[in-house]
Amino acid sequence: MNFTYDVLAGRVVFGVGSRRSLADEAAALGSRRVLVVADAAEDAIAAEVTGILGELVVGRFSDVAQHVPIAQAEAAISQARQIEADTVVTIGGGSATGFGKIIARSLHVNLVAVPTTYAGSEMTDIWGLTEGDHKQTGKDARVKPNVVVYDPELTLTLPGFIAGPSGMNAMAHAVEALYGPGANPVVSAMAVESIAALYTGLPVVVAEPENLDGRSHVLYGAYLAAVSLAGTGTALHHKTCHVLGGMFNLNHGDMNAVVLGHALAYNAPAIPECMDRIAGAVGVEAPGVPGAMFDLAAAIGAPTSLEAIGMPADGLEEAARRVVIEAAANVRPPEEGGIRQMLDNAYFGRRPVGPPSTKGTTS
Repeated sequence: MNFTYDVLAGRVVFGVGSRRSLADEAAALGSRRVLVVADAAEDAIAAEVTGILGELVVGRFSDVAQHVPIAQAEAAISQARQIEADTVVTIGGGSATGFGKIIARSLHVNLVAVPTTYAGSEMTDIWGLTEGDHKQTGKDARVKPNVVVYDPELTLTLPGFIAGPSGMNAMAHAVEALYGPGANPVVSAMAVESIAALYTGLPVVVAEPENLDGRSHVLYGAYLAAVSLAGTGTALHHKTCHVLGGMFNLNHGDMNAVVLGHALAYNAPAIPECMDRIAGAVGVEAPGVPGAMFDLAAAIGAPTSLEAIGMPADGLEEAARRVVIEAAANVRPPEEGGIRQMLDNAYFGRRPVGPPSTKGTTS
């Protein structure tokens, strides 16, 4: 057995009520001037966190938008610079974390993430920035948060229509970690546990929003998923979502819910062992894995078609062309006709089907 696994350093504090440790965590980083980044939807939690941090807080940035548009990103950087922030505390999902990453990358400040969704950006060194209809992404160790505080209580107010797609986003992280460019046995073990936790936990969270055990289970699965993806890197699924998000400003969680099964169906012929591992985690046969992801999304109220989330039909051809370019290093080389068919299937919400299993056969 031979593999390489780059471990991203960082501290994780996980547990009910763990947000109350934020002042101690900030002090351990030597923080003196904190900028809180949270959109208006997180006002209540931001107010509580500000109270916990006390006089350390010297500013709040709330003009958070998905995909980190360059104009708002520059405004956030400017504010952090003007108030001489040495630490940024983000509260929310991937968008808030994304703004914190851009600030940390530009100004080399401490970054503390307090996730309230299952997006997982907080555990990666991946940053994103959108200009016009193009979303640029990259990797930089400076954007990996110094501390991540996971408090399941902060997800209790996450409504089902957000929890479902956000959970599918986490599922996509775990699935793609199994066949991403840096896949290895350590990451794969975490990814499989994450897939099982999310597959069983998400229906509970959506059906019983106040179930704190269920919330903890899913948040744990999302954490493992994010760590897994951080240790491998992205492939067809995430490259597709980045293209669609940049071109059409589609909701990131919704895109993940729609695209996941179709990306799996496209890649399945090249990843039979991965399909078997996913199948074992969710309790289906390998050819049924893409459909199982589609069914999970439908069962938890997440969208299952690109048309339903606002993608224009006349954008399919150009999107396919861009995906072929962006996902050139995918485990199954992207071919424009096949990618166009994948996007057509996702656009119209067709249930994906994997290829017949070859398990147990000989050539």
